[in-house]
Amino acid sequence: MTTEDDRAAALDEAQSKAAALFARIEQSLIRPGVSESQLTREIAELGLREFAIERNWHKRLVRAGANTLAPYDDDPPELTLGEDDIVFVDLGPIFEAWEADFGRTYVLGNDPAKLRLRDDVATAFAAGKHYFEQHPEITGSELFRYLQSLATDAGWEFGGRIAAHLVGEYPHKSLPENRSVGYADANHHQVMRGLDSLGRQRHWILEIHFVDRERQIGAFYEELLTIG
Repeated sequence: MTTEDDRAAALDEAQSKAAALFARIEQSLIRPGVSESQLTREIAELGLREFAIERNWHKRLVRAGANTLAPYDDDPPELTLGEDDIVFVDLGPIFEAWEADFGRTYVLGNDPAKLRLRDDVATAFAAGKHYFEQHPEITGSELFRYLQSLATDAGWEFGGRIAAHLVGEYPHKSLPENRSVGYADANHHQVMRGLDSLGRQRHWILEIHFVDRERQIGAFYEELLTIG
């Protein structure tokens, strides 16, 4: 029988493997002159070769330049990474039966606005996680509004349509609650903590997406909210 401690440990391990994959992506693949689609293919090849990742539970997302403004569901025209650019990567690799969901932003060059935006989403993630931990009865809409306030206070706009989503054993999307309570957005008025339809603790991924529409740049940061 898989205990709650076992589940948490497995999800944490999957995330650690995803972090290692992202370290390799940053080390060897992020560079000017590569298109978003080519970088996506190279990431898939690297993941299979070095981490035995055969499947992702959601589409691989590589967004550069003005495309970093686009939320997950959008499909903007392809861009190529420039010499002085910003790019984010969002992946959902599956490790054995366990889903990870990990996102990071990278800056090519030394543009101060891009560097600050990259750093601010990481800072906001830590603040959002702390806020969640300090409010046991928090609803998705409350968390969403808090993240919006963090973006505003930092001089950005919150670009995401959700603040968090469920994650777990693959495929978590097959559970009925994924549609009803699985996305923490402005209309999610249920308490986020609780049990799923199989009697297990819900686990969430926190998403931070800040944008600057005037400069046409955005940054993204995500990982586990309820573990670690």
